[in-house]
Amino acid sequence: MAEKKKKLEKQTAEPAKFTKVFKTDSELPYKLSRSRIEKHVECPRCSYLDIRYGIKPPGAPPYVLNNAVDRLLKKEFDAYRVKRQPHPIMVKFGIDAIPFWNEHFEDWKNYRKGIQYLHAPSNFLVMGAVDELWVNSSGEVIIVDYKATSKKDVSTNCADLHPAFLRQMDVYQWLFRKSGLTVAQTGYFVLCNAKTDREALEARLDFEMTLVPYLADDSWVEPVLFEIRKCLDNDKPPDANKECEVCAYVKAATATI
Repeated sequence: MAEKKKKLEKQTAEPAKFTKVFKTDSELPYKLSRSRIEKHVECPRCSYLDIRYGIKPPGAPPYVLNNAVDRLLKKEFDAYRVKRQPHPIMVKFGIDAIPFWNEHFEDWKNYRKGIQYLHAPSNFLVMGAVDELWVNSSGEVIIVDYKATSKKDVSTNCADLHPAFLRQMDVYQWLFRKSGLTVAQTGYFVLCNAKTDREALEARLDFEMTLVPYLADDSWVEPVLFEIRKCLDNDKPPDANKECEVCAYVKAATATI
């Protein structure tokens, strides 16, 4: 137990030095966020231009309402964390667990810190910030992610979620396993669906909470880290991605100028 705790403390501690600017010849690790891994999966070219040259694709407007839901959910689960009792949604769906806590938890959900793991072969300091963690009676940590939406019908099938959401869960599970924790294979998405069947807004939104299980698979994560490293070490960016809207826009724009 002492050795496991020592390993956990080592992996969750941020290295004394790292770089936020990628350089092919740098001995310092490059801090690679979960979102940047996703960006590479979606479009290696856009990822390359961002990381090597700081050329970022146009961003989407901030999800202000989603962020508000996240903050309120965290406060709500924290109340049950203090009492070491299951949240009502865990009871409703028969989840044998309670909210998790240890001395690193506040950092793990802080987007400026998150959970970090130095992947030495690629020299990437991989990091990500989780929404929520539970722990079951077997001592396994359960990764939980909040998602806010507004649909007439909400599916409890994870296959109906956006693939990026599932990959996000995969990366989080990989990070926590590499950091020395025993992680349950099944993670959960807490879906908060804003109901629109009322006669008027009346200065409030009502949400219905649903739990969606996902049997995660993190086997792809490490191969993608090597793929990202190989891509970044190349002085030529990848070809435009036919499925990428940004690449398609740039191609169309430059063809007309």
